[in-house]
Amino acid sequence: MSTRRTVPAVLASIFAFLFFGLGNFLGARQNADSDDQIALLRAEIAQLKRRSAEATGTAGTGAVAVPAPVDDTARASIVADVKRQLQDEMGLLPLNLLRDRSGSFVELYSYDDRGSSSYGTAGYLGDGYFITVKHGVVALNQDSQTDPRKITSVKLMYKGQLLTARVVDAGDANIEVDPGDWAIVKVKEKVELTPLNVNMAYGFDFADPIFRLGNDYSKGIILSTGYVGQRTSNKLVTCLTDGHPGVSGGGVLNRDGELVGIPIGRMQGDYRFSFILPLRPEMFRKVPHLG
Repeated sequence: MSTRRTVPAVLASIFAFLFFGLGNFLGARQNADSDDQIALLRAEIAQLKRRSAEATGTAGTGAVAVPAPVDDTARASIVADVKRQLQDEMGLLPLNLLRDRSGSFVELYSYDDRGSSSYGTAGYLGDGYFITVKHGVVALNQDSQTDPRKITSVKLMYKGQLLTARVVDAGDANIEVDPGDWAIVKVKEKVELTPLNVNMAYGFDFADPIFRLGNDYSKGIILSTGYVGQRTSNKLVTCLTDGHPGVSGGGVLNRDGELVGIPIGRMQGDYRFSFILPLRPEMFRKVPHLG
């Protein structure tokens, strides 16, 4: 038997099997009572809070059983059913709106005087202004250092080119995951991006669905969905959504596609438990059309 033909067939079968299982799972969740879903979400958040900050690997172990092949028609039906149930369950925005919003975020790169670099995300506000996190453009916690580190250059990726950005305003944070961990940067070049619609009055009600866009692992702007958790004592909001490296400074959107916050960190040892900084008027005091 030809190896070239066998491998794609096996991979396709595994893919179909996983999607079939996902469809059954989402179907079961869709039929569950909403109070039960909220109770489960509360329980998961409580469990995450109790967990110790242990790192864990992501390598899979054990053999995988290969299911029977699924024809193209059945596979297309399964995929369509999964998409429909995701839309019903998560309240996903229309794809054209999501694509439009993703184009309002850019990759951010910063470079320091030690020769090191870091990456994050910035959201476009219009007139050359972008919002991001302070720890992505300013070296924090340097007051006690005899030779403090300094970020010397900030770049934004636009149409395959790196544009120089300058910091025009920032919060008062001196550590990460802090209510003052925000910054506004500006480029002098004209950029053809769609400005985000800003909503500073969003309530962040428990279990509300949210949409996070960020520069995951410096691989470009990627969408992740999740749910609002709880407000913290320092005016942040917890959420259950991917908090991968690089998404800091990205966007948190509500179901209307409005920018309501920025992701600024995650719980150590668990990428699902993230922290959101809700937008507030102070952040836009030096953005003429928003301040």
